Order: sequence, then structure tokens, then C-alpha cells
Amino acid sequence: MNITRITSNKWFILGLLGLILALLATLPYYAPGYTPVLMTSFFMYIVLSVSWTLFSSPTGYMSLATAAFFGVGIYTAAMLGKDVPLSVFIIVGGLISSIVAILVGALTLRLKGVYFAIFTFGLVMLIPQLLVFWELHVYGTRGRFVVVIDYNTIYYAMLIISMILMVAAYLIRRSKYGLALQSIGEYEEAAAHTGINVTMIKVITFAVSAFFIGAAGATMATRWTYVDPYIAFNPLFSFLPVLMAIFGGMRQLSGPIIGAIIFAYLQEKLITTFTELYMLIFGIVLMVAILYLPNGLMGLILRLWKRIQGGQHANT
Repeated sequence: MNITRITSNKWFILGLLGLILALLATLPYYAPGYTPVLMTSFFMYIVLSVSWTLFSSPTGYMSLATAAFFGVGIYTAAMLGKDVPLSVFIIVGGLISSIVAILVGALTLRLKGVYFAIFTFGLVMLIPQLLVFWELHVYGTRGRFVVVIDYNTIYYAMLIISMILMVAAYLIRRSKYGLALQSIGEYEEAAAHTGINVTMIKVITFAVSAFFIGAAGATMATRWTYVDPYIAFNPLFSFLPVLMAIFGGMRQLSGPIIGAIIFAYLQEKLITTFTELYMLIFGIVLMVAILYLPNGLMGLILRLWKRIQGGQHANT
């Protein structure tokens, strides 16, 4: 009986996911106009928050380098967009971000706690300064124009990146590497003594997460006509994914997705209504989530669902 129920639940979830994917794939045809643009923003924040969770959640390392990898992708699109197809500079943007992550990870992933967080955020501050210096002294200008691509193409590119990321995150969590990451987060020294190559696994996972962030940056750059280092490496892109993941809940893959959708929608509404206060509102929500939702929104939902099921079993 239990096996039958598990099988039926599995097919129900697969069918629901298939239906959602079909609706998303056809969305520009039945909901044209602003809806695909809004959904593209949702996908961007989903990629950023899930990619951050992919590395930081199991290992316990607080990375604030998201804006750095996102900015690398943006600048890759700005430099290559006029010479190569969209798919090429998206992949190149992801690969360059991965290379940066490997170099940074190899140097810094021996650091722990606040030291790693400070170093990764310092990277976000350092790269735009170097780019400004380089552009002013080599090209005599600051910033670059970006090739503009139609919104529907950007929407489908972000949808594909999001779907690939979901599959990759699911497979990693279910694999031996996911188990190794969990053991690193629980007790890193013990994981190393059991034969796990701790540094290599951390660096590889850091690079994988950076690839998707860089690919998203290269795609989203085509929505803007012009970028400069301070636009591309905006520190908000380091903090917002953390906020979204914490609010949604990091233990379940669906947590960062829900958090990203909710906060992307709130940002879209608040930034036009309360231009100077929306970050303050975000901060208050984060404090409330940390104090009263330690496992995020998904933790609250799962807890309520267990109570409901427990009540139903008690009645039967």
C-alpha cells in the first residue's frame, strides 16, 4: 500500500513538473507583453539563489561572490556580444566565471567563517575598480554598449539555464558528492579524515555554481543597452540571493526558488512605489525570517503539512 502511494505521488509530481514546464515554454504565446519580461527576472533570481545555495548551504561557507561572477558574465556579453552568437557568449561567460571561481576557491576555500565571506565580498569590490582603471587607461572610456536581443529570446535562454541548473542541483544533492558536501558542512575535519578530498570538492562545487551565475549574467546583459563596472558588479547581486535563499529555506531545493519568486515580485513592486525604502523593507523581512523562520518558508510549510497529516492519521 505504501509502495503504491509513493509511486503515485512520484508520477503526480512528475506530471505537475511537466505541466509547469509546458506552461513556461509556451508563455510568450498566451501571455505576451510584460509577463515574459517579469518571468525573466524571476528566472535570473532563481538561478542566483539556487546557485548560491548549491555551494553555501551544504558546506556552511558564506559566499558573497555572486555579484563578481554575475558581473564577469555581464562583461563577457559586452565584449563578445557583437562578434559571436548568443549561445556562445553565454557559455563563455559561464566558463570564465568558473575559472575565476577555481582561482579564488583554490586560494580562499581554506579560510573559514567570516574570513571567507569578507574575502569573497572584497572580490566584488576589487574587480570593478580594476576594470575602471583598465578601461580608462586602455580605451579612454568607462563602460561598454551591449548588443540588444529581443525579450522572448532572453526569456527562453534564462528558462533553459534555470532548467539545467535545477537538474544539476538535484543530481548533485542525490549523488555521493552531495553527501560529501553535507559531511564537510557538518564536520570538515572528520570528512577529511574519512578520505574526502575536501578542498577539491569545495572548489569544483564553487566553480559549478559560478558557471550558472556567469551564464545568467551574460544573458541578462542583453537587456541593457549600456553597462559599466559599477552596474555589472552591483553588490546587491551578492546579498539578494542570500536573502531569498534564507527566506525560502535552504534545506529543500524548492526553498530558494520560492524565496526568489516572492522577493523578485516584491522588488518589482516596491522599487517603483518605495524607491528609497525597499531595501529597508527587505532587511526587516530578513530579520523576521531569521528570528521566526529558522528553516525558511518551506520549513514552515512542511511543518504545517506534517501536522495536517498527523491529524488525519489520528482521525482514522
